[in-house]
Amino acid sequence: MRRQIPATHTLLCFEAAARHESYTRAAQELALTQSAVSRQIATLETLVGHALFQRTRHGVALTERGSAYARQVRLGLQTLERDTLEAMSGHGEGRSITLAAVPTFATRWLIPRLPGLATQHPDIVVNIETRTRPFLFSDTGFDCALYAGSPEQVANWAGTRAVELLREELVPVCAPAMLRGGRPVAPTKLAGMPLLQQSTRPLAWQQWFEAAGVAAQATLSGPRHELFSMTAAAAAHGMGVALVPRLLVDAELASGALVVACTRRLHSDRSYHLVMPERTEHKPALGHFCQWLLACALAAPATGRCAGSARRAKHADNQ
Repeated sequence: MRRQIPATHTLLCFEAAARHESYTRAAQELALTQSAVSRQIATLETLVGHALFQRTRHGVALTERGSAYARQVRLGLQTLERDTLEAMSGHGEGRSITLAAVPTFATRWLIPRLPGLATQHPDIVVNIETRTRPFLFSDTGFDCALYAGSPEQVANWAGTRAVELLREELVPVCAPAMLRGGRPVAPTKLAGMPLLQQSTRPLAWQQWFEAAGVAAQATLSGPRHELFSMTAAAAAHGMGVALVPRLLVDAELASGALVVACTRRLHSDRSYHLVMPERTEHKPALGHFCQWLLACALAAPATGRCAGSARRAKHADNQ
């Protein structure tokens, strides 16, 4: 029986056109002519028996059926590419892990520790992509995720089980030159300094000053940055005071690039979690990675440690 599978170049044209909702931009991306992309889309529409795009005043737009098909095609192409790279790399089956992670935590906490995993398990390869919001594991090729969120957010992530790794504690930091004598200041003094804002945590400074019992009028003013790594870098360059999780700036504090601007800390309701789909196929590399990750979390400073993490991790891994 002949399989109803479109040619790969046809699917690549469709995926690019669907992503841009433009034949012209798809053609530019793929180094083809617009008419060549149009012909491939027409071939695909003939095969599936439905219109995938509809003409608009500004070009083309996906139909409802086309949008649903585009999501599946994108996932299929990503899986095919990942599997092909896996075969090219020579990694044995089950020896690699595809991890979704919040970017700053991955860059500043996880990656510096990965050489330790390589020492214990040199055959395990960890592939990392950034994700900041919950997603459906069934629609991706991820084995697990490192996610920052409140207990409610984690509990509402459908189809998953989670292990709390580290609690988040926010601390004000700045370049040493911003403090007279390099000594931390009182919260009232901090209110008069330029405050760097985190666009994903717009009320963080307001919460910090409220916890410190200080009425500050300028808690929402100051340059805004999307990632903690950006606010930390801006702080290190003397642009202001950043309110960041201490565990993400340990290296800068140790080197002296940053100093604690005020000893008052804010215990956040957010934690860093290891998240996995409820039903996980047996994959030895994933089990080793989870055990190693929990050991790293337990070895973290006491301020970020989660009581009972090892017990919860073992329970989660055995479900």
